[in-house]
Amino acid sequence: MNRENCADILCIGAQKASTSWLHHVLNAHPSTYAFPNSEPVTSTTKEAHFWDWNHHRGADWYRDLLCPPEPERLSMDFTPEYSMMSDTQIEECKHLNPNARVIYVLRDPLARAISALRMHTLWRSKDKDAEQVEITFDDGFLNLIEEARIFAMSSYVANYRRWAKHYDNILVLNYEDIIADADAVIRRLYAHCGLDVDTMPQDARAEFDKRMQKRVWASVPYSVDRDVKYFLHGWLWPKRQACEKEFGIKFQEYQDVLGSGA
Repeated sequence: MNRENCADILCIGAQKASTSWLHHVLNAHPSTYAFPNSEPVTSTTKEAHFWDWNHHRGADWYRDLLCPPEPERLSMDFTPEYSMMSDTQIEECKHLNPNARVIYVLRDPLARAISALRMHTLWRSKDKDAEQVEITFDDGFLNLIEEARIFAMSSYVANYRRWAKHYDNILVLNYEDIIADADAVIRRLYAHCGLDVDTMPQDARAEFDKRMQKRVWASVPYSVDRDVKYFLHGWLWPKRQACEKEFGIKFQEYQDVLGSGA
């Protein structure tokens, strides 16, 4: 059986917006497939990183990686960095995955940026306790936001429009809706992928219910200097406004971030 898509389900981000949890819950359905971990090439069963880390390996590598043992299963690639891909890269993605279901999860730009900076700080500070580390407004911070590609990852509208030139049915989700009503969001996700929660086999449904209660990845709660928060708040404010206007959603998470202590 020749497969039409390498990846039947593509999640293009955003990073730190519960993509790991969504992948974990979606993979509870027996009709989905997550490729085997091949560290350090992919490092997880979730992110193939074809267009950023592994493009030099070629399309056949990508096809073989994602090919499920039962061809009718839906293969998944949840790589948040894909949201920042160029038109040329997305065009190639469309060629390899012509009928993929595309998902884009959006999160308040400030809250997402703080979470991303904490993740990158963790990679730099693995030998230190969380209490010993603070993200402060200094030259190291400016290097950190560049390393984490904060501005590009937060450019939700521009990223979406590039993808929408090639895929006309992108499911856009709000991270805050996941927090408020995870069941409703998951049902939307399942429907978008042509799956149904209520008709799952009993054992799969039990696993689904268990995964719905699990948090897959939480950022280490490094202290964040107030100046960092307010710099990011002002810098990313136009991104928030553009996103809310484009998608008709309202972000509230930044209020908690600004209202909390360092």
